[in-house]
Amino acid sequence: MTRTTSKAQVKMGASSQKVSISSRLKMFFHLHRQEISNSLNVMLKTPIASFMTLAVLGIALALPGGLQVILKNSNMLSEGWDGASRFSLYLVESVSDDAAASLGNRLRSRSDIAEVLLISREKALEEFQSTSGLGDVLQQLEENPLPIVLEILPAENSSTPEASQSMLEEFKKLPEVEFAQLDMQWVKRLYYLLDLADRAAFALALLLGVAVLLIVGNTIRLAIQNRREEIEIIKLIGATNAFIRRPFLYTGLWYGFGGGIFAISLIGISLWWLSDPVSQLAGLYESGYRLAGLSFVETLELLGFSTLLGLVGAWVSVTRHLSQINPS
Repeated sequence: MTRTTSKAQVKMGASSQKVSISSRLKMFFHLHRQEISNSLNVMLKTPIASFMTLAVLGIALALPGGLQVILKNSNMLSEGWDGASRFSLYLVESVSDDAAASLGNRLRSRSDIAEVLLISREKALEEFQSTSGLGDVLQQLEENPLPIVLEILPAENSSTPEASQSMLEEFKKLPEVEFAQLDMQWVKRLYYLLDLADRAAFALALLLGVAVLLIVGNTIRLAIQNRREEIEIIKLIGATNAFIRRPFLYTGLWYGFGGGIFAISLIGISLWWLSDPVSQLAGLYESGYRLAGLSFVETLELLGFSTLLGLVGAWVSVTRHLSQINPS
C-alpha cells in the first residue's frame, strides 16, 4: 500500500511539474506578445515623433545601403567592359590553325581562365578592313600579314592586378606566343577604384551604424525619463530589471525594424526615379543595361542589421539608465 501510494505521488509530482513548465512557457510567450503589442501602440500614440525618429534612422541606414547598391551596379557595368581586362596573345606566324586551337583548349581548361576566343588570320583581316577604312588597300596584299590571336578573359577570382600580372608573364613564356598584351594601367585603376569605394561604403556603414545606436539610445533614454516615477513605483513592489527592461527593448526593436523598412523604401524610390534616364542613356550606347536594386537576401540583411542595431541601442541605453533609478 505504501509503495503504491509513493508511486502515485511521484506520478502526480511529475505531472504537476510538466504542467508548471507548460504554464510558464505559455505565460512567457503571452507576456512577450503583450509587450510587443503595447510597445507598438505606444509608438502609434505619438505618430509625428515616431515618424521623425524612423525617418532619421531610415536616412542613416539608406546612405550605406544606397552606396552598396551603386557599387553593385558599378561592378555589373564594369563586367560589360571586360574587353579592357582581356589578354591578347599574338601567336608566332608559323603556328597553324590546329596548333592555335590546341593551345586555346589547353588554356580553356585552366581554372583561372573564364573564356578563350580564337581569332583566325582571316577573321582578323576582315575586322581590320571594316574598322580601319583601308579595305581597298588591304585587298591588294598578296599575303595576310596578321597573326592568329587568342583573346583570354580571366576568371573573376583571378582578375586582380597581381594575378593578371602573373598570368601575363606566364603567357609571354609560351613558345607559341610572340607577343602578349594587357592594359595593366586600366585594370589597376578600375580594381583599386572599386576597392576604395567598397572600403568607403564599409566605413560609412560603421559610422552610420553608430549613429543609429545613438539615436535609438537617446530615444529610449527620453522614454525612461518620462516613465521614471512609474519605474520607481514598480521597483518598490518588487519588479525585476528584466521585467522593466522588456518594453523598452521591444520599442528599440520596433524603431530598428521601422528604420530598415524606411531605408529600403528610400533606396527603392531612388532607383525607380533613376531607372528611366539610365535606361535612355544605355540605349544611346546600344546597351541593355538596367539598374539593379537590392536582392531578396540583401533586403533581409539590411532589415536584420537595422533591427539588431535598434535592439542593441535600446539594451545599452536602458541598462545604463535603469541602474541609475533607485527608489527611496
